[in-house]
Amino acid sequence: MNLEEFEKRFNFIKKPFKTKDLSDFSKKLIKEKQDVSFLKDIILLKQEYHRIYFQVQIGLLNNMDEKLKFIEDNFDLLNDWWHVDQLEQFIAKDLEFDYIYEKAKEYVKDERTFVRRWGYVIFMPKLVKDKKAIKLFDLFKNNNEYYDVMAQAWLISYLAIYFPNETYEYIKSRKLNYNIIGKAIQKICDSFRISNEYKLSIKELRKLYK
Repeated sequence: MNLEEFEKRFNFIKKPFKTKDLSDFSKKLIKEKQDVSFLKDIILLKQEYHRIYFQVQIGLLNNMDEKLKFIEDNFDLLNDWWHVDQLEQFIAKDLEFDYIYEKAKEYVKDERTFVRRWGYVIFMPKLVKDKKAIKLFDLFKNNNEYYDVMAQAWLISYLAIYFPNETYEYIKSRKLNYNIIGKAIQKICDSFRISNEYKLSIKELRKLYK
């Protein structure tokens, strides 16, 4: 397949593009073992191809080492917050906590904002359920950049679901600045999977930061 053939098939997808439609199209290409590496040079110009490029090329790979190497080799193309948040689902079936945790320790120290974000969102929603996910509290770092703040707050809110006591104690410890903790508390309070009683107790911790 070349770009011309790809675009002929792609043009049958109804506009405006829906995530499910793009995903279904990608799955067909994976099933056919179609290499779409030719999209790499244009995905920053045509965002509708961005998801397809990553989903298909990752889907054609055989193991987690290959998949993560592909993502790492394409880190400079991850300047799109939405896409970074979606990447986890393309590798979800192969995720193993210890391996990913070691990778994430390096990702969250990267100079690139969306690589750091990837280091946090890679754990959601699958790996944050792992009993070893208690170790994730060690990944958090004070940062003022919006996408760092929101990624960490989001992950803390997930930890509150599966490790409520530990999350409470972590917030109480004041290891992070309020710019992150405040967003985490907000996300916890927005969650439908957390009890109102717990939300009230977490809200009370705001007083420690004032």
